[in-house]
Amino acid sequence: MELLQRVYERKLLRSIRQGTMPQHVVLVLNESDVLSDEINRLDCFAGWCAELDIGTLTVFVSIIEEGMGRQIGERLTEEMKENLLRVTDNIHVYCRERIVDNTRCENHGLRINLAIGYGGRFEITNAIKEIMKMIMRGELAPEEISEEVIEEHLCIQCEPDLVIRSGGRRLTDFLIWQTVYSEFYFTDVNWENYRKIDFFRAIRDYQKRQRRYGE
Repeated sequence: MELLQRVYERKLLRSIRQGTMPQHVVLVLNESDVLSDEINRLDCFAGWCAELDIGTLTVFVSIIEEGMGRQIGERLTEEMKENLLRVTDNIHVYCRERIVDNTRCENHGLRINLAIGYGGRFEITNAIKEIMKMIMRGELAPEEISEEVIEEHLCIQCEPDLVIRSGGRRLTDFLIWQTVYSEFYFTDVNWENYRKIDFFRAIRDYQKRQRRYGE
């Protein structure tokens, strides 16, 4: 069985290497995923992205249970970063409980954004507050507010190509501005059972789609 899986995996790899590769992939997880023993799977997933020369990986951990944000932020952020350092030291952390811990790195390889409970509504609210401060200081007129101005005040400013949601079909509000033209891939495979083959299938599905960017 393992031999057949490896053969199929190599076949998939050859196939997707011939297509257009997404340059920014988002992985959406629940707090139960990272609180389990499967947190180590994150560095495997990052390694798969590096293998395909994907430039940016954003890992979002949605916080469902009220009050869990600080517990996860304080308990697991460093552990998650330590695991991901096996793949790259270019890690940027966004945590709602601590606003933003943006670790600036000089590494030009795979960039990883690690977002803990940092939802889109929270991000846009903060952007509006910063824009209002500029108006009050006389640095910006209300009529000068544009999409570009709003985007300049978002923490994660790059637009994802592919968003992968494992273990269900429930969306989160993460990157609600940035993902308006992104492709979404939902898989019923839970994170604890997620394999390299499942990731390659997501990439293959992405390559088969015709992106219209809202047209």
